[in-house]
Order: sequence, then structure tokens, then C-alpha cells
Amino acid sequence: MERRLAAILAADVAGYSRMMAANETVTLAELQRHRSEVLQPAIARHHGRVVKLMGDGILTEFSSIVEAVDCAVEVQLAMAQRNNPISDDLRIAFRIGVHIGDVMVEGDDLYGDGVNIAARLEAIADVGGVCISGAAHDEIETKLDLTFRALGPQTLKNIPRPVVAYAVDVRGMSGVTSKQASLKQDIRYCRTPKGVRLAYSVVGKGPPLVRCGRWFTHLEYEWRTGSKYPGAILKELATEFQLLRYDTGGVGMSDWEVEEISLESWVRDLETVVTAAGFEQFALLGESQSVAVAIAYAARHPERVSRLVLYGGYALGWRMRPGSNVEQHEAMMSLMRSGWGSDNPAYRQLFTTQFMPEGTKEQWEALNELQLLSASSEGAMRYYQATGDVDVTALLPKVTAPTLVMHVRDDARVPFEMGRQIAAGIPGARFVALPGKSHALMDDNPALARYYEEIRLFLTGDP
Repeated sequence: MERRLAAILAADVAGYSRMMAANETVTLAELQRHRSEVLQPAIARHHGRVVKLMGDGILTEFSSIVEAVDCAVEVQLAMAQRNNPISDDLRIAFRIGVHIGDVMVEGDDLYGDGVNIAARLEAIADVGGVCISGAAHDEIETKLDLTFRALGPQTLKNIPRPVVAYAVDVRGMSGVTSKQASLKQDIRYCRTPKGVRLAYSVVGKGPPLVRCGRWFTHLEYEWRTGSKYPGAILKELATEFQLLRYDTGGVGMSDWEVEEISLESWVRDLETVVTAAGFEQFALLGESQSVAVAIAYAARHPERVSRLVLYGGYALGWRMRPGSNVEQHEAMMSLMRSGWGSDNPAYRQLFTTQFMPEGTKEQWEALNELQLLSASSEGAMRYYQATGDVDVTALLPKVTAPTLVMHVRDDARVPFEMGRQIAAGIPGARFVALPGKSHALMDDNPALARYYEEIRLFLTGDP
């Protein structure tokens, strides 16, 4: 009898006997439907092999533990969506256990502790949940972007030694697609010609897309905070594109102590990270303050930028605009000195409500938390001051890449006409007006869905 290492997934239906007693015909039909529409397609996508079906259970073998756990999460996320409109007593919900270990092979069947441990972990999994062994956890912890709850050593039936177990936080991934769940951010570092250490990450597969670094970024915080800050849009982009993001000098996970903060230093940061990441030609996404950076880069490096997407930006900084209320901007900088990241009501009223007047209290608190993580009060003041000096109007006609410009119609932070000015100045640019008032589009903002869809269609279709 052959022996080999295998990743084993075992699943069964919670409350199956009760459901069969209540209505055998409907239960069997629904189970078969979920197997054919959810389980078996997911197993095939992850290169698994169904070893056997056992009443309400299924035993599957994978050559990769990463694929096994990814498959388990995909199944449970899909089942949660399918079960959402169904009453609790009629729901078919799986419990899934995953383990990697030695198995014995006889024909197409598998035996041994590797199989038994997976089956026992399935038995202690939450309804609709995934329970994995410590051996599986050790293999995937740095390879899948998942959150785990340690269950400690578990005494499992007919298993001689306790098995360390972990529960995957599937419920905490509500609204997250299975593709998003499999994404793992890898943060790297490089240095500019002036020695500034920059943090950047590349995640996802597909055509390359670079998101310009801007004010208010922190690679790790944005990636993990979901609805508190627009993390979901980043993961949506990474499911279709190879997404490069970075924190500029003075911000986030990059060096905070920098000699220069200016449009030129921001362009230099962009030049540095795309070279470090090995990106030759790519689509470029600029948002808010980084719109000017994207414009400057695209005008100077037309051979590198395949398409250009600009949201909520300006070609003229606040100090350069005719009729600008310079005193208000200077008052903003004064408040930064004393109130950066605080809960001071006066600061919140002037600052957070300009960025997201439609935001919730939780979202305002998240923005304040990001302020503390993204920069010091001194660094934020220098950054804000530099945005006032921006002027890329002369570069607009030099942009040759197909360009999409988007702006929220009643943007309380950057005037709507600033977006129109950019679209009018770039030859052939397409302009899209988004509904709402918020400059920072949070995950529950209806404009965010339109924003993502416009980006996806523009970057994957004809310009």
C-alpha cells in the first residue's frame, strides 16, 4: 500500500439527520444542487480530487494545502451568499476540516491518520466554518490573507495525540469574495536616488496597474480595514490586475524624516517604485493629490503609461487657484499642528467632514486613526503645504495615454470644476461625474461601485 503526503478536505452538512427527518426529498435535492453548483466546481478550480461521497459528506484530496484551504473558504463564502435569503431551518450549511499529513493509498481511496484528522476537525468546525490543523496553519499562514482563531490542542476521537487546531474567520469576511480572500500582500522596500526608503507592495495577477502614492496612505492599514476605509476596492482591483501600491516619502510605512516634500519628490518616488517592481508599461491610477503626480509622470514618460485613470484631482493647487480661500487652507494647517488625528470636535468639523460629509461616526474615527498612522503632524503640514503649490496645467496637453477622469459632482473637498479642467486639457479624455458629496469614497458609498466599474471597463475594454 502506497503512502504519501496529502492535503485533505472533509466536509459534511450540519444538522443533516434533522433535515432528512423533516423533509427527505427536499433535503437530498438541495444537497445535490449545492454539491454540483458549489462544491464540485470549487474543487475542480483548485485542482482537487473527490475521493468519496458519504451520504452528507465529501472527502477530497489536494496536492497543495494552499489550494485546499482556499477551496474551503471559497465554498463557505459562496454558501453564505446562497443561504442568506433562506430561513435557518431550511439552510444546508457545511462544516469543513482541512489537514495536511501522511495518507495510505489503495486504488482511488485514502486511509490513515491524515484522513481521520481532517474528518475530526470537520466535526468541531463551526456551522458554515472552516477548522484547520496546526500543520496546515503553519504552511499557509504567510500565503493566504486570512485571519485565524487559535483553538489550542484538541482531543479528537480515535486520534492518540492532541491536535492543535485553528478556526478560519470566515464570518469576518462577510462581503469578501473568494478571490479577495486568497490575496496576500507582500510589502517590500526600495530607496530613491536621495536615499529615502519607500515601502511598496505588489499583489494580484493580470495586467499591471500602479496606484500613485498620495496623502493618507498606509499600505497595511488600508489593506486590512475593509469598510472602515476603502480596502475592498483595493482587493477588487487586485483580483483583476497586478496592483502596485506604495507610500510616498514622509507617509505611511515609508521614511517619515525626509528633506523634501513636493511634486518633484512625489514623481521621483513613483519613478523609483515602478523600477524596483520591474514594471515596464502599466496603467496608472491617480487619486486626489496624486492626480497631479500621475499627470506629470504620464507627460514625462509616455512610453510607460498605457492608460491613465484620474479621480478627484486638480491641476492647480489650492494656493494657485483664482478665488481660492487661502485663509481657510492656512487655518487647516494650524489645526493640523494641534489636532492631527485627534477627536477634537473643531478639528473634526473642518477636516473629516470636508473629506467625507456623508461618512458615519465609525468612518470618521477610522480616518482619524489613519491620520496618526500615515504621518506626523509636522509631516502632514508639509504635505498639505506642498499640495498648494502644484501646477501641472502646462503638462495636460502633453498626456498621450487614453485617459479617464472622474469626479464627485458635489465634492466638498476638491471643486468639481477642477476635474472638468483636467478632462478638457487632456486630448481625448473621457469625463465621468459621480454622485454624492464625499471626496473619500468609503466602501458603503454608492459612488464607489460606479468608480470601480468605470475603472474596470476602461482598463479592460477599448479606450
